Amino acid sequence: MPEITINGITTRYQIFGEGKPFLILHGWNSNSDRWTAVAELLSDKGYKVIVPDLPGFGQSEPLQVPWNTNKYITWIEQFAKELNLGNYYLMGHSFGGALALKVAIKHAQEVDKLFLVSAAIIRKKTAKKGISAKIAKVVGLFSFLPYYPLFRKAVYKFIIRKSDYVYANGVMKQTYLNVVSEDVGFQLPFTKVPTIIIWGDKDADTPFEEGKIINDKIKNSKLVVIPGAGHRLNKEQPEILSEKILENI
Repeated sequence: MPEITINGITTRYQIFGEGKPFLILHGWNSNSDRWTAVAELLSDKGYKVIVPDLPGFGQSEPLQVPWNTNKYITWIEQFAKELNLGNYYLMGHSFGGALALKVAIKHAQEVDKLFLVSAAIIRKKTAKKGISAKIAKVVGLFSFLPYYPLFRKAVYKFIIRKSDYVYANGVMKQTYLNVVSEDVGFQLPFTKVPTIIIWGDKDADTPFEEGKIINDKIKNSKLVVIPGAGHRLNKEQPEILSEKILENI
């Protein structure tokens, strides 16, 4: 797997095929390997698909200090420049969708088309996630207890239930809080790049209603629905996801 060092951070990435560049930004706590099936299907149709392990994820170097979305945007800009992508297609999934949106707004001349897949852009659940983070911190105070691992597991399962925060380590915990505290949704009307929004109607992580809001706020965007699909379209239905992308490229 090739690697590149940008601003002192060594990052691994994968390239599939040759042709028009197609940059994919994965979601939180994900990596390029989880996009192999989609990348191969797109590359078979004549596209050069590039999927980096974003800094702090996968096989890329861990972050030394917490980042926010603007730090990631700066990194993506430099990554595209170093790989000489020129004009390219851009897709972001979940957390990567929020990053892709900001890149497309800032670099509308370079991004020929934007694909938002189950994009975590509408931050209605920020308060709930903040509470989960506080609970997780309190739980950590009891690490001296003999049965702490079981206690921690029970709290996560029955009280916190689902939050990416509790699975983050080190500076990634604060990075996560920085990311979810930023409202990216207000920037949607400023999107000038042709945009395709792809969503599963059974998505429990980024509800389908959020896809409708994004579609409503981005002028002339198109909403593509995959019936019965959840949040991880790249793993659950890579063939159908790729098909929808190719139909709208």
